[in-house]
Amino acid sequence: MSSGVTTSTKVIPLISSGTAGPLGALHLPRLWAKLTLGSAGRLADGYDFCGAGFDQMTIDGLGLDREKTIAYVRDSKPTYLQFERWVVAQNGGNVPKETIDAHNRAITGYNHADDLAADMRTSSGHDDPATKDAVTLNMLEDLDELHAQVGAGG
Repeated sequence: MSSGVTTSTKVIPLISSGTAGPLGALHLPRLWAKLTLGSAGRLADGYDFCGAGFDQMTIDGLGLDREKTIAYVRDSKPTYLQFERWVVAQNGGNVPKETIDAHNRAITGYNHADDLAADMRTSSGHDDPATKDAVTLNMLEDLDELHAQVGAGG
């Protein structure tokens, strides 16, 4: 039975930046998903393969080298847990709780600029001006993209 999915299907990375795996680092699962999809040529159009925002914050916050991280995912095609183990190995076998906590505070505390947040809220039909955090607004944008591609008959 065919699933209808082909190797050319582009995929929206629906894992929220507010999601953590067993290591406890927010955005790390989304970074892995984007690198995995991008390396396979399947990342949905309009998504950064490894952007300057949360992707780079995660790389920096967890003491990783950007090019080595990209190369590892591209060349080794690890599962998510293999990727987490690699992240730990890059940190000498241990990522201190304080490092994870500082990184998570940076992710959850990041707000989009007022004008960008307003545009994103308007695009999503969310009228609460108190919603400025990038985790929530980016998630809404992902869900809107999914709806545009599938839910609206696209």
